[in-house]
Amino acid sequence: MAISNSDNNPVPGTGATAPLILSCIDGSRYTGSVCDYSAWLADNLGAPLKLLHNIERSEVPAVTDFTGSIGLGSQEELLEELTALEQQRAQLLVKQGKLMLQAARSRVEAAGVQQAMTCQRHDSLAESVVELEDSIRVLVLGIRGEEHADSDKGLGTQLETVVRALHKPILVVNREFQPPKRIMLAYDGSEAARKALSLVAQSPLFQPLSCHLVSVGPEDVAQKLLAQASAELDAAGLAVTASHLEGNPVESLIDYQAEHQIDLTVMGAFSHNRLRDLLMGSITAKMLLKTRQPLLLLR
Repeated sequence: MAISNSDNNPVPGTGATAPLILSCIDGSRYTGSVCDYSAWLADNLGAPLKLLHNIERSEVPAVTDFTGSIGLGSQEELLEELTALEQQRAQLLVKQGKLMLQAARSRVEAAGVQQAMTCQRHDSLAESVVELEDSIRVLVLGIRGEEHADSDKGLGTQLETVVRALHKPILVVNREFQPPKRIMLAYDGSEAARKALSLVAQSPLFQPLSCHLVSVGPEDVAQKLLAQASAELDAAGLAVTASHLEGNPVESLIDYQAEHQIDLTVMGAFSHNRLRDLLMGSITAKMLLKTRQPLLLLR
């Protein structure tokens, strides 16, 4: 449920809502970088930008039914105090979120974004982005949220849920902003990888960048995939370097990133087989855990 203005703003001067960059803002240390990458996307794609702050539902109710308890004094008075505290907490969270949105809007507008929109909602993050999915061109979020603000390990608690739920490109930010000059497209011929290939070939975002196309696996299969994907990228006018990698897929991709100073990796996200991902371990999750560069994921 939206609780602030600007939840469905028309693009200024058009009267219509255009696909937008949706930037997820919280109190984590990645918020500034999320703003910066979102502004970069909005500028290079000519897309409107919306900043979203989500207020999660509390898993533990602040007001508990103490009926039958002994020795707690006046139950009615206690419940009234707890209710007042919960209402005050909710008001403070809304106020805090609005201040975050104001600061984020100032940052992206200083980076050149015109009239950034803001949105505050009471839902899980996954529920919010799925509800907004039809309006999203690219979703941008940090690899860890406010609850893991001091951690350098693990993934945000909602990240996999969001990536699996949304069928739009998702940019996962894990470092300070650096304008991308070199991208790596990890290609395995899967449906998600073909979507990533099509995105890179068709989007103006990647035209001025150097594109490293890589495939990991048996050489005969990889070379066939590289030839097919290279032809599509060449036809789109991109500067392409194609490479066959061997060994463990995640380690090979991470090593290639470091060796060639890759700024952004584009790849398909997860498989359709959730059980296989659970048993074998998802390459997507392992890449998110080990990479030191942002990932642009497609399902």
